[in-house]
Amino acid sequence: MIQNPKRYTITAALPYTNGPIHIGHLAGVYVPADIYSRYLRLQGKDVAFICGSDEHGVAISMKAKKEGITPQEVIDKYDGIIRKSFADFGISFNNYSRTSAKIHHDTASEFFRTLYDKGDFIEEVTEQLYDAKANQFLADRFVVGTCPKCGNDGAYGDQCENCGSTLNATDLINPKSTITGETPILKSTKHWFLPLDRYDTFLREWILEGHKNDWKTNVYGQVKSWIDAGLEPRAVTRDLDWGIDVPVEGAEGKKLYVWFDAPIGYISSTKEWAAREGKDWEPYWKDEDTKLVHFIGKDNIVFHCIIFPAMLKAEGSYILPDNVPANEFLNLEGNKLSTSKNWAVWLHEYLEEFPDKQDVLRYALTSNAPETKDNDFTWKDFQARNNNELVAVFGNFVNRVVVLTNKYYEGIIPAPNEFTEIDEATLAELKAYPAVIASSVERYRFREALGELMNVARLGNKYLADEEPWKVMKDNPERVKTQMYVALQIAAALSVLSEPFLPFTAAKLSRILKNEGNLKWSDVTDNSELIAAGHKIGEAELLFAKIEDEEIQKQIDKLEATKTANLAENKQAEPQKDLIQFEDFAKMDIRIGTILEAEKMPKANKLLVLKVDTGIDVRTIVSGIAESFSPEEIIGKRVSVLANLAPRALRGVESQGMILMTTNAEGKLVFVNPDADAPNGATVN
Repeated sequence: MIQNPKRYTITAALPYTNGPIHIGHLAGVYVPADIYSRYLRLQGKDVAFICGSDEHGVAISMKAKKEGITPQEVIDKYDGIIRKSFADFGISFNNYSRTSAKIHHDTASEFFRTLYDKGDFIEEVTEQLYDAKANQFLADRFVVGTCPKCGNDGAYGDQCENCGSTLNATDLINPKSTITGETPILKSTKHWFLPLDRYDTFLREWILEGHKNDWKTNVYGQVKSWIDAGLEPRAVTRDLDWGIDVPVEGAEGKKLYVWFDAPIGYISSTKEWAAREGKDWEPYWKDEDTKLVHFIGKDNIVFHCIIFPAMLKAEGSYILPDNVPANEFLNLEGNKLSTSKNWAVWLHEYLEEFPDKQDVLRYALTSNAPETKDNDFTWKDFQARNNNELVAVFGNFVNRVVVLTNKYYEGIIPAPNEFTEIDEATLAELKAYPAVIASSVERYRFREALGELMNVARLGNKYLADEEPWKVMKDNPERVKTQMYVALQIAAALSVLSEPFLPFTAAKLSRILKNEGNLKWSDVTDNSELIAAGHKIGEAELLFAKIEDEEIQKQIDKLEATKTANLAENKQAEPQKDLIQFEDFAKMDIRIGTILEAEKMPKANKLLVLKVDTGIDVRTIVSGIAESFSPEEIIGKRVSVLANLAPRALRGVESQGMILMTTNAEGKLVFVNPDADAPNGATVN
């Protein structure tokens, strides 16, 4: 672990441009990375916060085929959406690039060529899956089959999303091409491999010994498991038509594998930023006094902790990451987030539906961050954190301070009189918080750090509640000047300490206090006065607004509609029953009828007792539909009745027939009834 680095290079995982950004991405990568970067800037550190769109690989090709457009159209569409979402949400990248940019193609090609010229690759002809109908080799994601480890029928050629196992496409049982549905054949093809097994000793020394005590246990454990299982050569090229050309002779039609070119995107994005800012990019990647930190989700641990470091080690001139604080996964309302199933809260939609509430989502995701285990986002919890914490604690304290200052002193901060022990203890406690919050941030415990920030607001609320300046004002107005001065110091501290976590709130609070840009992180501890007596503040504005039940129910209904649509899309018809003869069907007497009366069967939750005009007679039929329909809504309903079904006694009532029903795509019961205006008694043949 580097002590007192000269500069920081902070990377956030490059998002795939095959879809927008959702809350799982934010919680796992971008919010913690942004908190860390903003905190360091407040400390006056030299920070390069780097990201960009990952625009190569099979996911892009698959999306293009599905939407009937070109890969370029896919990446242009989603790069625009993602870029705007990050900007609107306040993710403070120093540079956000694209792996389709020329600077990246050049950087990745040069990196490959350097390793190639040094003899670091193995060139090998292997058997790969080939779709003869599509006339192409199948990249991993173009193959699905049964996982050999857990039996999941929907495993991809590179990974089983059910058990998390990393696979090769040739490992799958009963593989199928996702392009044509055909069973692929094996065909020989030449590729280049990075021999990870050569780096076993290096990785054991660097991670298993060197980072045993400072890397997160979930990261360390996954890396150890990979290394202990035995590292094998891994292909760095693929037979694809989309990506970066392999820059050597004899590699026509082959592209750099996306996992090889994507992490190099951090380097090319840094180059792009440095050129724009007139800086030298190399110290940010090649100086031992630079601290390199990768923020990723747990599905990217192997790439950032084993493969990319092996690539950097092989090249020889680059530094290695000081830490890779990967988070676990965030679920949504009890189910795994899924882009393909639209089971997500999309950032661009959130920003439209909850305008000016960026910080509410940042707060909810950080306070429930999946730092050590998978966590669940629910809309009710989101509402509760806003209403019970941001509004009731943070917002309430600031509002009371600003309102009272304007009421008593026309917005001018009063000069304090003599401090009591309570005043001095409160100010001393305030001075301790920057170090407490900093300790949590620097150990990548952002949820813990946010809790300490809220304790600053709680300190202010407790001080006001204990001191009660609104009561003291009647008998001792001079004492109130000191009380309000102390409370205003806490409010000023919040305006700077909250900036990494709640940047929009911090900016708004600074505007209210008319103290924009005047404070650094260290000032809260070092300065005896954060906001001076005689300074005039602005009028009160609500920092946070209560979120009503109706707004939350709208989001829950939206997810339920998604769930229903998924069920309908995936619903499969029941298999055909055994064959019967025409004579068997002809025995059934199915008639059109009308329900005349309906009532619930006493002491039976599922049964309705119906009077039905069958055209032959009016008869009683007992039907198990009470949980789907009320008696009132089905009176007058046209129905199909199996009239010659043998009578059957149900709870003492003789049922003389059966109403024909089915279920719709949502799984709800519906009546099978005639389209035409057929009379009661008409037969169904």
